[in-house]
Amino acid sequence: GRAMPPARPRPRVGLSRARPRPSRRGLASARLWPCWRWRCWAGISAGGGGGIAAFCLRLARPRPRPRLLPGPAEHTRGAAAPAASAAASPARAPPLGSAAAGPEPPVPRSRERTPGHGRPGTGEGRSGVVAGPGPSADSRVPPAGTAQEALQERYRLGSLLGRGGFGRVFSATRLSDGAPVAIKRVPRNRVRHWGELPDGTSAPLEIVLLAKVSTGFPGVVQLLEWLELPNCIMMVLERPEQCQDLQRFIRARRFLPEEEARELFRQVLEAVRHCTSCGVLHRDIKPENILVDLDTGQAKLIDFGCGTYLQDTVYTHFAGTLSYSPLEWNDFGWYHGEAATVWSLGILLHQMVCGEHPFRRGQNLSWGQLPLPQRLSQECKDLIRWCLSMNSLDRPALEDLFCHPWMWDIPLP
Repeated sequence: GRAMPPARPRPRVGLSRARPRPSRRGLASARLWPCWRWRCWAGISAGGGGGIAAFCLRLARPRPRPRLLPGPAEHTRGAAAPAASAAASPARAPPLGSAAAGPEPPVPRSRERTPGHGRPGTGEGRSGVVAGPGPSADSRVPPAGTAQEALQERYRLGSLLGRGGFGRVFSATRLSDGAPVAIKRVPRNRVRHWGELPDGTSAPLEIVLLAKVSTGFPGVVQLLEWLELPNCIMMVLERPEQCQDLQRFIRARRFLPEEEARELFRQVLEAVRHCTSCGVLHRDIKPENILVDLDTGQAKLIDFGCGTYLQDTVYTHFAGTLSYSPLEWNDFGWYHGEAATVWSLGILLHQMVCGEHPFRRGQNLSWGQLPLPQRLSQECKDLIRWCLSMNSLDRPALEDLFCHPWMWDIPLP
């Protein structure tokens, strides 16, 4: 039949069971109960109702365990403890940084290996100042590496100017002299490449490139100051009193007359030539990245977040705006720096004189001829089509653009 389960042994009558040994937690609770009872009595008798509430909050809050500082701090009776704790705890981001907090969509970034592309460790905060004309010549701004004064004590934050995968840009005013500036906040995890400034300081590549091209040249936005915080990079940039990006400048007028477009286009060419002479490739030339001073008509190239070092060999990774990428990148996955720049300049000129992107409606470039309005001069049409040649070898060099008849308002024969 069926096997019966073994019978349980009956306890002997008159013998008590062995009591279980108390756990360590129980012993600790038993030992601490007199202490907690005394604290409760002290809290109740000290402050009445308010004392009880405060005491309950104090009991609910976990008490941190004391940390022993290794090394000399143990032998100096805590004399070195404040300095060690200040160095170990990262600097707190000022309200200017926290105002732009929030998730932002990622943006495709280049992966070329550049000098100093490694990411350094987070420190308690670093800063730097790039001297130059205008607002950056203020001697009251602290020198590099001594950012002890908080940004909110030197600048008054204004409205949001722009946002994107790079971060956010705010208008601000420098309190020392009332100069208008722009403060760009880039989350630290968005910084993909790092470089080295002339003084040996490690900095994001965008700051390194700006330091190469912005000092003393009016066609590129001036970097006034930068600050590295644990969670973000803050850049203080010049901002004209009355300014507008070229995209809005064109939309307000539908399109620009050739005379006005010629002057602005020449300034952009000079800025691009200056950058290439400094060994910098911008890689994101478009109307949104060109600032127009409405008082003086000066055009300034801004936003070097997609920039890199100029090289003679091909680039095999793209950074910038895909709608401005050259045909060779879309077809073969490579491009040369100068040929890609000329291509984007051709799109820029088309947007100036036509008011729209040449390929917004999906025109097929294999048709050969790009349709252009009849009102444009033949010289302007020739320059746009030359820059937008399907074969990169057929496009002009930067210096060829300066010599084109349209740039000098000379009719073609």
